[in-house]
Amino acid sequence: MRGLRIAEVGDDARDVIFRLNQRIFDEERVINSFDRNGLLMLVAYVDDAPVGFKIGYAQQPGVFYSAKGGVLPDARRQGIARALLEEMLRVTRERGYRRFVFDTFPNKHAGMTILALSMGFSLARADYNHTYQDYRLQLAMEL
Repeated sequence: MRGLRIAEVGDDARDVIFRLNQRIFDEERVINSFDRNGLLMLVAYVDDAPVGFKIGYAQQPGVFYSAKGGVLPDARRQGIARALLEEMLRVTRERGYRRFVFDTFPNKHAGMTILALSMGFSLARADYNHTYQDYRLQLAMEL
């Protein structure tokens, strides 16, 4: 996509992530704690306007967990989610992680399940999440 830039950001950009999260998911909580080992935050910009984010951290040694991410509704279906995921995969490989995992709710976010499967992720676990009252899929990729 023309004008797309993915940037790794630090604590100074948390407010950007919070605003995007509110607009995308209509909720305040991004993740339970930003005090995580290996915290990685990415923001997607189109012509310098933030349009999406992805955040994750080390779940255990060698395993990276992508905790949350999304793209503004008006910017979807333009390859931004794929670009964010590809960049997160690139960075985590460079940092020596061996496995990349994330959870998704296919009834709420079917596009993320389709994207992950098209990129070679495999189903690692499926269960029902009572908090979100939806089925949860954990998708994984060996790096």
